[in-house]
Amino acid sequence: MKLIHIEVVYALPTQQTVLSLTVPEAGQVQEAIEQSGILQQFPEIDLNTNMVGIFGKQVKLDQVLREGDRIEIYRPLLADPKEIRRKRAEQAKAAGRADKVTGGRPDPNRARRNKA
Repeated sequence: MKLIHIEVVYALPTQQTVLSLTVPEAGQVQEAIEQSGILQQFPEIDLNTNMVGIFGKQVKLDQVLREGDRIEIYRPLLADPKEIRRKRAEQAKAAGRADKVTGGRPDPNRARRNKA
């Protein structure tokens, strides 16, 4: 049986864990995660809810591994990025830093054109 070298990665805001290991060539993502011992190190990881990826691309737990793969375990988002951007745009409009119609930077010439 041929073995391949992979990494399992999990990052917290203040800590990054990278585990290198050797697994069978036809191994799957879930098997490698379990073999790495990272689930014991971080009991908050739940493979039923946490998404996983290889080099930034989301994959399923039954994805077959290849030599040099880096399995990444993703934490859930704390806030919806779209909602944050929407609130920031509303605040900019209210503070006068954004055009109330377009949402872009205020155009001083626009006010002059509308008065004419």
